[in-house]
Amino acid sequence: MKGESPSAQGVPLRSGGGGGFAASGGVAFGSGGKKTDEGSLPTPRASSPPESAQRTSPPEAATRLAPHEAKPTPPRRKGLRPKHVPQRMCIACRSHDAKRGLFRIVRSPEGEVEPDPTGRRNGRGAYLCGQHGCWEKALGSGLLARALNVEIDTETLDRLRRYAATLPLETSTAAGTAPILARTEGEHR
Repeated sequence: MKGESPSAQGVPLRSGGGGGFAASGGVAFGSGGKKTDEGSLPTPRASSPPESAQRTSPPEAATRLAPHEAKPTPPRRKGLRPKHVPQRMCIACRSHDAKRGLFRIVRSPEGEVEPDPTGRRNGRGAYLCGQHGCWEKALGSGLLARALNVEIDTETLDRLRRYAATLPLETSTAAGTAPILARTEGEHR
């Protein structure tokens, strides 16, 4: 066999082998690259180890669940989702409350500063809570002018003070919660 060509030695003619015949000898190459006779089937590549050589699993491994079975997904809740309530902050005391629970002052695109009872007017807005001290602090110290990014003249400040006098403002420290509780209790009756 030493002086013969590769095809005469039973070497496959193309790379990958996979069932081709050599030019001479009538020998077939199976999927494992081993020589077999033409009529016999190729032997399996790897045989399973004997049962005595197989590793035994620990008892806790038998009780573990497959990853997809480990945590079943909770059933989807049916019903309505809680409605999102927009939150805003008072510019004076910096307390957070629902947008409807605060009073909005707006600077219109024309530059006018006026109250916005609807909360929907176009322009830059600032919010004040229902405490009398917050209104005095915002109007007297220039907090409102800074929040609205505009110079507020004295006539407009007087008009806003008159507007604040008509509102049901509270003087206590718990003013942020009292009007909300009064409204919600009245709605349930």
